[in-house]
Amino acid sequence: MQQEKHPDYHPVVFRDRAAGYAFLTRSTARSEQTIEWDDGETYPVIDVEISSESHPFYTRKARTVDTEGRIARFERRYGEAGAGEAT
Repeated sequence: MQQEKHPDYHPVVFRDRAAGYAFLTRSTARSEQTIEWDDGETYPVIDVEISSESHPFYTRKARTVDTEGRIARFERRYGEAGAGEAT
């Protein structure tokens, strides 16, 4: 394997702040931020918005979306009569 053609593959911590979950893996991603891991070593850390600990598919918890405001805004803009006009 030619070393100069491949990106640096190193240990990185991915952290999901919303779920309070972090895991150590290897990646080519880079970060200026660092974190001290359980083994006493310091690793680059990358913050992610969704991980397996917070994703609705894996947690089996559906998110409820408040659509009432969008529906009311639509009805104000186009009126309720516009729904039955298409024939």
